[in-house]
Amino acid sequence: MKILTFFPEFIEKCYTNGLYIYISHFSRTLFGWIPFSFGDIIYTLVIIWIIIWFYKHRKENWKQKTIAALNFISVFYFFFNLLWALNYYRVPLYQKLNIKTDYTDEQLITFTKKLIAKTNEVHLQITKDSTKKVESPFAKDDVFKTALIGYKNLSDEYSYFKYEIPSQKKSLISYFLSYMGFGGYLNPFTNEAQVNSEIPMYAFPATLCHEMAHQIGFGSESECNFIGFMSATKNDNLYFKYAGYTFALRYCLNNIGFKNEKLYDDLKKTVHPGIFENYKESEAFHKAHETFVNTFFEAFYDNFLKLNQQKDGLQSYSKFVDILINYYKTKEL
Repeated sequence: MKILTFFPEFIEKCYTNGLYIYISHFSRTLFGWIPFSFGDIIYTLVIIWIIIWFYKHRKENWKQKTIAALNFISVFYFFFNLLWALNYYRVPLYQKLNIKTDYTDEQLITFTKKLIAKTNEVHLQITKDSTKKVESPFAKDDVFKTALIGYKNLSDEYSYFKYEIPSQKKSLISYFLSYMGFGGYLNPFTNEAQVNSEIPMYAFPATLCHEMAHQIGFGSESECNFIGFMSATKNDNLYFKYAGYTFALRYCLNNIGFKNEKLYDDLKKTVHPGIFENYKESEAFHKAHETFVNTFFEAFYDNFLKLNQQKDGLQSYSKFVDILINYYKTKEL
């Protein structure tokens, strides 16, 4: 696996744009039509099987159990990479878009101001009142269908963002995902895009678009944030646009807040109060599910990302701001 990291062009050509297309299309054709998450059922059965196996072999020599466990992990890791995770090693998106990834504080501030204006505009179109939060009228199943429109519009501009054969699901383990701190995930073994059905509805479209980006072969969290933003904001539906803009705005404001608290407070005053009411909704949701379990999975996933070509770990999610700013240097939001 380490050797492969030195050959991103090979991965891009032979795996991402070759073998993976056939694997993902086969998986989505096989499981996409099922109205519930088949992957969640597989995970549940595997966990039960592991518990039973350890119970049955509890009296065996620890060396035998260790070897058996390593055998299982090896097979799991092999299929994890074969079926999806080799996409971690493909050519970075910023190179495909021919843009840089560094920016100045002035560029961040300028972009954030534009983003505030755009988010305020869409918010007012929906609510007609700057103080009201957005209440989504969507049923979650309708969100799945509408998300395809944004990807269609995006792929008309960039063919490598083309999304085919839908396989989007509400996770059957949403309750547990909430306590683990996950808004969604891609099951690499069934290629189902799973979304936590308990997250605030205004944010649901952006989370879904992020997971769909993983499905089309992007491993990097920052790249999937960018693609998710693009597909959401290019959607014809205002609620998708709002989900995308508020998602990006929060990251930009946080980046400014880390560097200049006074500037953050000044910019915050220019954002419609109703937008912050939606942010408070998300904060209340996460706070209600904050336990030691969440802390454990944050640490686990942080290290998992670092082992898979994302050296910044969980901080890599915010790195999509780098791509956003540079992409929109010459384009309108």
